[in-house]
Amino acid sequence: MTSAAVNSRDLPHPARAEIRLEGVLHALSDPLRLRIVRELAAVGDELSCSHFDLPVTKSTTTHHFRVLRESGVIQQNYRGTAKLNGLRKDDLDGLFPGLLDALLGAAAREADRLGGA
Repeated sequence: MTSAAVNSRDLPHPARAEIRLEGVLHALSDPLRLRIVRELAAVGDELSCSHFDLPVTKSTTTHHFRVLRESGVIQQNYRGTAKLNGLRKDDLDGLFPGLLDALLGAAAREADRLGGA
């Protein structure tokens, strides 16, 4: 992956050049991970992990965030005791122009079609 964590609070992230399409598509293929990304995109800013009310255990939530981070979809940083999550939109748009917007648009249309979510 990328640079090793400097201390126990630094989380490893792939460098932009290391982000792969198949990893991004895998990360976004899960409905809960897509939900996280949709919320981050809608807010356009960083959100703490505790902001997300997911219907799974804390360990499963941690797993979903790790998959998103390790695929290069989100950036996670500690600020005090909070772990903040931000969408790596600039990196994803630079590598795969239009992909994120197309996926988010399709997800919104599907949510409307299925009656929410």
